[in-house]
Amino acid sequence: MIVVVDERELVKDGYTSLFGREGIPSTGFDPAEFGEWVNTAADTDIAAVEAFLLGQGEQTLELPRAIRDRTQAPVIAVSDQPSLESTLALFDCGVDDVVRKPVHPREIMARAAAIRRRLKAISNFTEIGPIRIFSDGRDPEIQNEVFPLPRRERRILEYLVQNRGRRVSKTQIFNAIYGLFDDEVEENVVESHISKLRKKLRKKLGFDPIDSKRFLGYCIDWS
Repeated sequence: MIVVVDERELVKDGYTSLFGREGIPSTGFDPAEFGEWVNTAADTDIAAVEAFLLGQGEQTLELPRAIRDRTQAPVIAVSDQPSLESTLALFDCGVDDVVRKPVHPREIMARAAAIRRRLKAISNFTEIGPIRIFSDGRDPEIQNEVFPLPRRERRILEYLVQNRGRRVSKTQIFNAIYGLFDDEVEENVVESHISKLRKKLRKKLGFDPIDSKRFLGYCIDWS
């Protein structure tokens, strides 16, 4: 999920709409509201955020450090002022990157992926058993063959692999795939997506790599 922070309602709505068209869950905050949220939100909610997009607001320069107290997720600032001084001020306050409007959501996601690779010093893919998961939106590979998946199922597989070795709840998966504040989709849709994903994995691998336990959640591991 992408969190957009801007004091202008029109800008927040515009970005969340653009991300939605790309199938990327997002939500918008006023800077003052966001400051309170990032300090008090549950760890599971913070963990569901893939990147923070900071726009205009009197408190914008104070927010990156508050974010860093909770997460290492990329912080990208969108600058309306093409000046060296404003760009340097943004970097000085702790943002990871600065982009200028207009910017496409896919560019933002690509920049966020690049930042995560640098922060974690990892390659652009993660392997678990015969499954290779990419961080740039590509379909996964199984036994070096492309394994096409619908967007929701791909993102669930990515999330399970990112959290390999530990169980994640249906709520955690829903928050990561649909966003924290999507009231238009029922949480139970996750079960349908996972059921379809498990059937495809079973057909490809000959077994089901996703373990589920009632009330405990889902886990994928090859240990």
